Order: sequence, then structure tokens, then C-alpha cells
Amino acid sequence: MLLLGPPGVGKTHLAVALGREAIVTGYSVLFTPATTLVAQLAKAHGEGRLEEKLTHYAKPKLLIVDELGYLPFEPDAAHLFFQLVSRRYERGAMLVTSNRAVGEWGSVFGDPVVATAILDRLLHHSHVITIRGDSYRLREKRRSGLLQKATATHQPATA
Repeated sequence: MLLLGPPGVGKTHLAVALGREAIVTGYSVLFTPATTLVAQLAKAHGEGRLEEKLTHYAKPKLLIVDELGYLPFEPDAAHLFFQLVSRRYERGAMLVTSNRAVGEWGSVFGDPVVATAILDRLLHHSHVITIRGDSYRLREKRRSGLLQKATATHQPATA
């Protein structure tokens, strides 16, 4: 499953809720931010322990990868992430949250070919939910007049 949408619309909240429900029904679940995941894969690769780390991330029935796309991947990290997605393909579920549309994943991964290969596997048996709307975190600030809605031209917030 892919949960897509701008920051603050509840993607992580929904991912955690789905993960908790999976645990209640008896499934093993692992939640990890995308940046932590790729950093750990890169570290394990450098230490000659990549196979061990891939096995760790492939083990749970559901792997939740949060905030994919907030920071671009290094080229090697994209290849490591591809190995994980390939390892889990048709063996375990993945839930990925991202603030980027899938059409932008080529720039996230730094390689359109790798992005296409990852998406090919992720989208094959997947549901894609795009959430639209304003940030829940900033909603009260907007109501109080502290922040204005984002427009084409950036306007500084008034205090």
C-alpha cells in the first residue's frame, strides 16, 4: 500500500493505525523511517552485513516505511532499497508513506530506472491512496490567523 500526500495530512497516523491493527490480528510489523532504513542498509553494506540486514527487514509480515521522498536517496541507497523491495516482493506486505507522487520517484531515487523497478514491484499488488488537504498540524494556526494558506508566491507568516 502507498499512502501519498502533502505533509501533515495524516499519512503516518494512518500507517501506525494500520500497523497496530495488523499486530492485533497476529501479524508481525516493523515501522521505520525511510532515512533510517537506508542508513542502516548502507552501514550494513559497508560492514559486509547486508544480507543480515536485508533478512531483518524482510522478516516481518508488514514493513512500514515512513516518509519516503522527504530527502533524496544517494544512488547506492536506491539500489539497496531496491534489493529490499525485491526481497519482500510477493513474500511480505509493505506500506510506504510519501509526500511525493510516484511520478517524482525518479528524482527521489536519483535514477529513473531504479525507481521504475521499485515501483513495478510495489504497485503490482498494491492500493494507492492519495490524501489531499491542509496540514492538521497547521490548521489551528491558520484559524487563528497566525498563518496564511500557501499560495503561488511565498508569503511570510505574521506573528
